[in-house]
Amino acid sequence: MTVARLTDAERDALLAELPEWALREDGLAIVRTFRFADFSQAWGFMNRVALHAEKTDHHPEWFNVYNRVEVTLTTHDADGLSARDADMARAMESFL
Repeated sequence: MTVARLTDAERDALLAELPEWALREDGLAIVRTFRFADFSQAWGFMNRVALHAEKTDHHPEWFNVYNRVEVTLTTHDADGLSARDADMARAMESFL
């Protein structure tokens, strides 16, 4: 399935909408570190995201240590950012 890559204008609008997210150095992904009160809250967040990821068939790259969850969003089929990443980032924000 071909997925359209975000234009520079769409990417810039997304970053303006989601100021906690940053563009990765290569410009092909957005990244964010979430911090929670403890491991249980971090894990609960990851569970909510995992259920959403399964429903949408779009999965984050992430890393968890105790209360911290580091997330990278990119769409391999688009070789960069797509609307799927924007939707996932918005969903993650809504799970906080």
